[in-house]
Amino acid sequence: MNNNKNRLERERKTIEVMLKMYCKNHHNNEFELCEVCGLLLKYALNKIDKCVFGQQKPVCSECKIHCYAKGMRNKIKEIMRYSGPRMLLNHPYLAIMHIVDKRNHKNKYKN
Repeated sequence: MNNNKNRLERERKTIEVMLKMYCKNHHNNEFELCEVCGLLLKYALNKIDKCVFGQQKPVCSECKIHCYAKGMRNKIKEIMRYSGPRMLLNHPYLAIMHIVDKRNHKNKYKN
């Protein structure tokens, strides 16, 4: 498996973990996502799968194309603002790798 495929799998896992963390603490769902968060996860995973950049996909915050609908983009930003800082404590590997991926993308396209 190449690094880009690993990265996309990690990105899928990261968004799932962030949504579960948010849903657990905002909607009191310990073991599964509520309907709204479940739909948002499905939407986000679909966007990752259908990204026009494919295996060269940047992290969403670095992307020049904002493919999320405005309402979904605002909701995912809210979830990331909440879950992002907590990821370092609860899921340090995913959090650090997200930072590494973001930095690698910036360095790759710096010129």
